[in-house]
Order: sequence, then structure tokens, then C-alpha cells
Amino acid sequence: MTKEQKTKCHAIIHPAATAAGAVGAGLAQLPCSDNVILVPIQIGMIVALGQVFGLEILESAAQSMLATALTSTVGRGISQALIGWIPGIGNAINASTAAGLTETIGWIIAKTFDEQTQEL
Repeated sequence: MTKEQKTKCHAIIHPAATAAGAVGAGLAQLPCSDNVILVPIQIGMIVALGQVFGLEILESAAQSMLATALTSTVGRGISQALIGWIPGIGNAINASTAAGLTETIGWIIAKTFDEQTQEL
């Protein structure tokens, strides 16, 4: 990954993670309600990351990539169900989890796209 690509990835991933954290914090007391807003944020991030690497990623492909990445995040659902409903603590944990997962997914996808373009 070039320095320019890495800079562009930062400019895409960090705001998406920040937005995800805000959504997670704001909707912590309504289990799974944040998914309606988080998924479009993450799909938009994936599509934008594809553009950094010269890849045209369709929304359906981005959804598939996101679904694959999210299968390993069952812990998010468990933590939300157990303590997400507690005001204050639940908001902080849900925000941290949503932001952290979005950040992680973003960098995993960026690395994957970088590897794919190097193979071409």
C-alpha cells in the first residue's frame, strides 16, 4: 500500500468508525436498532476503499464482504444483549464496539484490496 493510499484509507476509515461509534452510543438501549444505520456506513466505507485501489465495488459485493467480516463479530451482539441496555455503561461499550469493529473491518478490507491489486 502506497503512502497516498494509506492516507486516503485513513480519511475513509476513521470518519466511518467515528460515525459508527456515535450511532452505537445513541442507540445502545434499543438492541440491534443500530444495525439499520451501521450497515450502510460500513458498506459506503467498503465501496470508497475500493475506489482508493482502483476497484469498482458494487453495493451487493460490499454487502457480501461486510457479511463475511461480521460473522466473526458475534461478541458484539452478546455484549450488547448483556449490558448494552444499561444507560451510560451500555452506551460507552456499544460505541466502543461499533467504532472498533468498523475500524478493524475497514483495515482488513483495505489490506485485502491492496493484495488483490498487487496480484493483477
